[in-house]
Amino acid sequence: MELEKTLTSLEVAEMVGRRHDQVMRDIENVINHLGNHKSVESYFIPSNYENSQRKTFPCYKLTKKGCELYSTRMTGEKGTQFAIAYIEKFNEMENHIKEQSHLPMNNTKLLLETALKHETKLEEIETDVTYLKGNMRVDSLQQKDLQKAAKQSILYALGGKESNAYQEISKKVFPAFWNEFKEHFKVPRYPDLPKIKYDEAIRFIELWRPSTSLQIEIDACNGQMVMSDAT
Repeated sequence: MELEKTLTSLEVAEMVGRRHDQVMRDIENVINHLGNHKSVESYFIPSNYENSQRKTFPCYKLTKKGCELYSTRMTGEKGTQFAIAYIEKFNEMENHIKEQSHLPMNNTKLLLETALKHETKLEEIETDVTYLKGNMRVDSLQQKDLQKAAKQSILYALGGKESNAYQEISKKVFPAFWNEFKEHFKVPRYPDLPKIKYDEAIRFIELWRPSTSLQIEIDACNGQMVMSDAT
């Protein structure tokens, strides 16, 4: 008998209007972000299912926490619709359990044990949320914003797309920027930036300036353009 009610990844796929393999890939990406976190299975439980040809395939069972975590990957109307759907589903299951249960109201010991378990569960959830906040990576929209902001900052430093510096050394300046960015935030790739550092990253990009030696090269290139125009 399951200790906690769950939804299968197949049900989730139907609820969000995606193929099951896409939902599986989403879940596995989240699990990779969790790393060796001890409570992975309090979110996603590996399981299997049989198709109509009685062939066995992998799937996941999502706890209520797992559904909440999965919903953070979805934005806009779809995210809202999924949140409503899984909340209603779990409420149905909880109401069913209450209807089947005949807990005596005067059973003080059992009530206290239930309350204690509930409090412990809340503490675990709070710990998990704190962990996730520190480990979730920037999403695709935030990655695009970082790329756009970086491009604007680098173009400004080069003197624009029409500058000699852009034509001659932009292939050197762009990697120099991203190397500094990765070194500052201690990440191997900019998409690995923790979500909680997104605002700091935007501020870093706005304040970025080329190193002294790189700035000398930029000025030299653009100085040639000025001299050429003068002649």
